[in-house]
Amino acid sequence: MREQDLPEFSALISGVMAYHRQAVSAMIIGVWWRACQRWTLEQVRHAIDEVTTDPEAGKYPPKIGDLTRVLEGTRTERAALAWGKVLEAMGAVGAYTDVVFDDAAIHAVVEDLGGWPKLCRTETAELGYVQHRFCESHKAYVGRGAFDYPRRLGGDRSPDDQFKRRGLPPPLPALVGDPDACERVAAGGCKEGKTPISFKALATLASAQAPARGLPGATGPARLERKNLKEEQHAAR
Repeated sequence: MREQDLPEFSALISGVMAYHRQAVSAMIIGVWWRACQRWTLEQVRHAIDEVTTDPEAGKYPPKIGDLTRVLEGTRTERAALAWGKVLEAMGAVGAYTDVVFDDAAIHAVVEDLGGWPKLCRTETAELGYVQHRFCESHKAYVGRGAFDYPRRLGGDRSPDDQFKRRGLPPPLPALVGDPDACERVAAGGCKEGKTPISFKALATLASAQAPARGLPGATGPARLERKNLKEEQHAAR
């Protein structure tokens, strides 16, 4: 939804809460607005209709989780649908093309599974195991809410600089799913991958531990002097 939808959205939430004799404050409207912005106003209206007409759920005021269940399903259902989308793209797009999905969790899971080319080359006999790992990881990322992920899943192709040296633009990625959602996923992703890796901390740690591996009580020049003395004594023998 967009900002211009806020007045109509507020009236919708206030109306359905009034039906259940529940008071609505500005803070409550703000909570609903932030949680429901990823959907369109028509989707929100449809979900509220589904919840209020349900014989069981309709007995109580609708909650944001009820709308999520109607519009996006449970985490298990979302993971199963995501796997179906990935499986179709594996055959339609293939390992040699970059891809951007409309679900950021898919990017994070595929990266954990070894990357897009490796996933596309999965043997048929291993698909059941890979599907299980994919669905479990997808549910974990969706449950976490905020996480890092690569902005695109790179295919097994030539690097971008090789295209630039020849005066050619890099190939465009395949957008899998809703194009607008794919653009939002790409804009919010990390350029270098989802897991930051640094060697500076390891180098600092090695430097700090270096004296402990040397001769007892000797550090820096004194340690080197002791080492040279031992070598001279050995040569004199």
